[in-house]
Amino acid sequence: MNMKKIVLTLAAVMSMTMAFAAGENDNNNTTTNANAYKFNVSTYALSRALNLNYDQVDVVEDINRTFATEMMNASVADNSERDAKVQSAIKKDLSYMRYVLNDRQYREYVKLLNVTLNNRGLNK
Repeated sequence: MNMKKIVLTLAAVMSMTMAFAAGENDNNNTTTNANAYKFNVSTYALSRALNLNYDQVDVVEDINRTFATEMMNASVADNSERDAKVQSAIKKDLSYMRYVLNDRQYREYVKLLNVTLNNRGLNK
């Protein structure tokens, strides 16, 4: 009888541990997914990489702020709408940047954006 209690207690403890671990894994995935949509771009680093002039820096900073906001809005959207919102945010960002940057700067920006999106698993 004593052995039966030990086995049942052990089974209960193991099942609670497994349930807790599964919940932790879900929380980690949610956090990782939310972090994938955070775009806090350093304007200084981007301005150095693209060799932006003073006027371009201000405009690019505003564009990046808008892009970051749209990506965060996409992160909280339903799964059915998320991909469409991400693609819309990317298209808007690229169209705004195309207007502000010259050809060389724009090509470099597209490369940087693609690498970032690929690293975060958002480029499909």
